[in-house]
Amino acid sequence: MFGRLGAPEIILILVVIILLFGAKKLPDMARSLGKSARILKSEAKAMKEDNKSSAPADPPHTDEQQPPAQRIIQAAPGDVSSSRPVNEPTDTTKR
Repeated sequence: MFGRLGAPEIILILVVIILLFGAKKLPDMARSLGKSARILKSEAKAMKEDNKSSAPADPPHTDEQQPPAQRIIQAAPGDVSSSRPVNEPTDTTKR
């Protein structure tokens, strides 16, 4: 039913997209899509690294409270203005 797309079909699709979104918004949309893809990629990489270097699943329980470690979360690679230290949430329930 749907054959391969040729040059006329691709041109028609591009014209419809430009008419719907406008030529001024397309570069901004592409830029934000690229930024979102970079953030997703960096977060996925960070999650993989966290899984590799994570501690055992059930650490021994002690009565002493350890201060939470501070981590830096960076929104986008190379974007130092958005880096901020974050305190990890702690579990306050007793077992």
